[in-house]
Amino acid sequence: MARLGLPALLCTLAVLSAALLAAELKSKSCSEVRRLYVSKGFNKNDAPLHEINGDHLKICLQGYTCCSQEMEEKYSLQSKDDFKSVVSEQCNHLQAIFASRYKKFDEFFKELLENAEKSLNDMFVKTYGRLYMQNSEVFKDLFKELKHYYVVGNVNLEEMLNDFWARLLERMFRLVNSQYHFTDEYLECVSKYTEQLKPFGDVPRKLKLQVTRAFVAARTFAQGLAVARDVVSKVSVVNPTAQCTHALLKMIYCSHCQGLVTVKPCYNYCSNIMRGCLANQGDLDIEWNNFIDAMLMVAERLEGPFNIESVMDPIDVKISDAIMNMQENSVQVSQKVFQGCGPPKPLPAGRISRSISESAFSARFRPYHPEERPTTAAGTSLDRLVTDVKEKLKQAKKFWSSLPTNVCNDERMAAGNGNEDDCWNGKGKSRYLFAVTGNGLANQGNNPEVQVNTSKQDTLILRQIMALRVMTSKMKNAYNGNDVDFFDISDENSGEGSGSGCEYQQCPSEFEYNATDHAGKSGSEKADSAGARAGPQLYLLLIFCISFLFMQREWR
Repeated sequence: MARLGLPALLCTLAVLSAALLAAELKSKSCSEVRRLYVSKGFNKNDAPLHEINGDHLKICLQGYTCCSQEMEEKYSLQSKDDFKSVVSEQCNHLQAIFASRYKKFDEFFKELLENAEKSLNDMFVKTYGRLYMQNSEVFKDLFKELKHYYVVGNVNLEEMLNDFWARLLERMFRLVNSQYHFTDEYLECVSKYTEQLKPFGDVPRKLKLQVTRAFVAARTFAQGLAVARDVVSKVSVVNPTAQCTHALLKMIYCSHCQGLVTVKPCYNYCSNIMRGCLANQGDLDIEWNNFIDAMLMVAERLEGPFNIESVMDPIDVKISDAIMNMQENSVQVSQKVFQGCGPPKPLPAGRISRSISESAFSARFRPYHPEERPTTAAGTSLDRLVTDVKEKLKQAKKFWSSLPTNVCNDERMAAGNGNEDDCWNGKGKSRYLFAVTGNGLANQGNNPEVQVNTSKQDTLILRQIMALRVMTSKMKNAYNGNDVDFFDISDENSGEGSGSGCEYQQCPSEFEYNATDHAGKSGSEKADSAGARAGPQLYLLLIFCISFLFMQREWR
């Protein structure tokens, strides 16, 4: 009996030690995980006080864990919200830049027109008095059409300007030949000689060229800023797919289930997940960069020959010069018109209008000096506005291809580049060994972290690509001084964002982690999985001890 007592005692002690070890592993505290879970506003009753068996987990690693099924589900929703929030922050900054610059340009252009009209009205009232006021609707209509073109479009600038000069010629021709009666048919004949006689000198041709180019460039540029603002606004609303949501959960919160609450995801691990989740946004990059380049080209025109400020500031002087040319050449112009259209009928003696004195048109305008230029609501000049926006446009290039990197640069999402060994790699605290995949949908076929359907592009992204492509074409036309027809893209379906995600409870567990890992388990991973192995080891030890005692009994 004594000989049998020692083995039996040793075996019993071994069983008790193993049981105590398993109990210790099982009872590992989850207090810090629970505290952080509750700090996010979740119910503390979801979180166990000590580790539990993790067979219920669908995405996070099973084995002994600090996460209940309810915690995994809520962490899944939270990881989705975290991702959307960080992406939105990145995009909102860019969207705000384009929105503010569009507002400044829009204010500047509109008030520039208001100031130009007011300046012309004040100067013409002072110079021409009653004669101007009797014919002021001709000039009011000019500015009304210019404003309509800038705000709405649907105005042929060349035809509108030709009509302005034709109407002005009719009024001027009557004034300088006030002793005659002219029918509407006769005045139509007069307008036919406009090109041949050039009663206003070369002013109409030069002004038409300057106004058309400047207004086309200004309106197109403002529209481009609005399109950029709207594209960023729409694309910033991301709705991750089920596979992306699973990957985000695994990256952001599954480490908590292992008790690794202070360990952040590896940078390259984060990069692969972001490039998978933002694959469709990456496809915007080519058209976006082309669009930015076209905007920069038009910006150069606005600084140079198509500068609307340099066209509109002295427009009153230019129109006054045209009127003076007509006045100085009125005799020769009238004689040629009478030869071509026939002699007009004199008014009856009692209705002969008082002749207009030469002095009525003798005054010439002086152009504004720079310090006398009216200040716009934007509080700046066009040159300053363009210089500022050019810098912002250059910074916005490659925004979409850089978005995954910028998201992972956020300290809430990943560890820094220099912390490659003590970071969460999706399985434990260790180095992440997979290579980072490329940007865009076509490069996601081999993404080790996110399953991406590379055969189907997102419809919202495709619409934004088309909007950018159309606007780029209009920018190139504006750069060449050609008028462009605009359509309103604000009626496009706004979409709910990229992807076709679903809520956790409704989604099948489609994400499968690529098990072909080149790295062995780290020390922490082995420790984390020890609880999972304790049960089988204890069972085998009991079987061994029972067999040993039975054999001892048989030997005796």
